[in-house]
Amino acid sequence: MLIDLTGKTAIVTGGSEGLGKAIAARFARSGANVVALARREEVLDVAVRDIRRDAVGRVVGHACDVTDNGRVEEVVAAIAAEFGAVDILVNNAGSSNRSPFEELKRDGMIADMDLKLFAAVDLAQKVVPGMKERRWGRIINVVSANGKAPKAASAPTTLSRAAGITLTKVMSQELAPWNILVNALCVGVIKSGQWERRHRRDAPDMPFEKYLEPHARPVPLGRFGEPEEFANVACFLASDAASYVTGTAINVDGGLCPVT
Repeated sequence: MLIDLTGKTAIVTGGSEGLGKAIAARFARSGANVVALARREEVLDVAVRDIRRDAVGRVVGHACDVTDNGRVEEVVAAIAAEFGAVDILVNNAGSSNRSPFEELKRDGMIADMDLKLFAAVDLAQKVVPGMKERRWGRIINVVSANGKAPKAASAPTTLSRAAGITLTKVMSQELAPWNILVNALCVGVIKSGQWERRHRRDAPDMPFEKYLEPHARPVPLGRFGEPEEFANVACFLASDAASYVTGTAINVDGGLCPVT
């Protein structure tokens, strides 16, 4: 399917690597103006240069910790001044923070919620008024399939992801009258920066693909997903082709999650 996002402006958080970078690149190839947000400016600069090579729309980056509400306000104002309005928001910033239940720490749980849930609320609240004015908007919350079917020792990350799915449903109900569609994408086992970091931590001398093999065995499709495959679904949800899709939490996981 040929998707055209020409004339749309998109914010992608966590846009410097992995899934966020793939989504930003897919949007840019489809004609959108893309603003990638990430904390590490040097990594973000490299990502923006990479994305621009095949971009049709404009691509810029802003170094931004999305848990810093003051900085988020500055960035959204700068985006409005440069592009006029935000049409698409992808809340992708996150990390993998897992612990056995008896070792959970309140500070760690709050930090996880701050990054994965509260930051998504803050950003959405800043761009929704403009979407309402234009009666068009797309918000995509990147969560985890484990938010539907949590496993042992997977908190606090699964707690914040489950909350993100609920947030998606609430937002979709409230914003539908303005044609603002809100959906969640549930990540399964997909090659990303998080898996690369695990590889470097656990088995740096092992080839990356070899390291992934045992983790891919439970997947019905028998392999890890590629970031571009995930980005293709995000691009569909951001487009007019998804005009009757809202309030859903779509698994992009090769069939792994037992809960649809």
